[in-house]
Amino acid sequence: MELDTNSHPHRRLNIMTGEWVQVSPHRTKRPWQGQEEHTSENDSQSYDATCYLCPGNDRAAGSSNPEYQSTYSFINDFSALLPDSPSEEFNHRDLLVAKGERGICKVICFSPRHDLTLPEMEQSHIEDVVDLWVHEYRELGEKPFVNYVQIFENKGEVMGCSNPHPHGQIWAQETVPEEPAKEQIQFKKYFDTHGRTLLEDYLEIELETKERVVTENDDFVVLVPFWAFWPFETIVISRRPFARLTDMTVDEKRSLADIIRKLTIKYDNLFSIPFPYSAGHHPAPTDGRDHPEWHYHMHFYPPLLRSATVKKFRVGYEMLANPQRDITAEYSANILRESPDTHYKSNNNING
Repeated sequence: MELDTNSHPHRRLNIMTGEWVQVSPHRTKRPWQGQEEHTSENDSQSYDATCYLCPGNDRAAGSSNPEYQSTYSFINDFSALLPDSPSEEFNHRDLLVAKGERGICKVICFSPRHDLTLPEMEQSHIEDVVDLWVHEYRELGEKPFVNYVQIFENKGEVMGCSNPHPHGQIWAQETVPEEPAKEQIQFKKYFDTHGRTLLEDYLEIELETKERVVTENDDFVVLVPFWAFWPFETIVISRRPFARLTDMTVDEKRSLADIIRKLTIKYDNLFSIPFPYSAGHHPAPTDGRDHPEWHYHMHFYPPLLRSATVKKFRVGYEMLANPQRDITAEYSANILRESPDTHYKSNNNING
């Protein structure tokens, strides 16, 4: 019998990490039943006097925010990493092993507006966010002890977001974290063999078939990766292979803002809610090496499955054995691709 990836159980290789995902498409014979549901959304007010991220307000640890008019970043008052942590190692018979880790954690406020998430912001305002990401990557990456700058956003309460004011975080640290470290191994292995980046050749295949492409512009492509685990997982890949956020041209920075807006609008429109996700950039490490094998990309990991309240959890077999999904990457890509390009709140939303 010939393998049909649309109906037969199979495994897909994540070429970026070397890990496998179990796919069981035969379990979703029923048609798409995505539905709109009433859920609690962010406060509709543009300023909240009790919010510790709004301009001019006091933060939880006692500091005060300036009356910022665009983007704003500051050292996290409750940082998970500290720059003066000792770097000593602890090892007891190679069984109890620990090592100190230095780092800096920052918070980035995307806008002074308390009520605007990225898909609701004007294009020019998202460009300001991109500019700040680039600035922070450069500034933090230049510190001698920082070897990786992880920029990310947790959107929505379900993703552990502690404040509805749209914001992201940066953790800059000594060690290259596990996920980009796994990608680094795969990227280098492929580049050493083929002389091209892994994502350069993978993107070429995706653009030939268009099966998993969600949206695109002149400089970036959004697609559901062949090996996706999360139901509506996507990856943003630059058309031109470059390694660092600081390698982007002015046009590419504008294009990145545009593609993020396009994608997040499609996400919100799936269930007519502010769509929750964890998203983050994966640029090259800041360890002083050239990294010709690295190809900039950005991951989006949303937890929702069939509605605003039906979520995908990693439990049972997925925790003990192997990541698994039912709907295929092609199925998810088609649903996202067909999602409207105009935000569902656009008729009553005032961007500012």
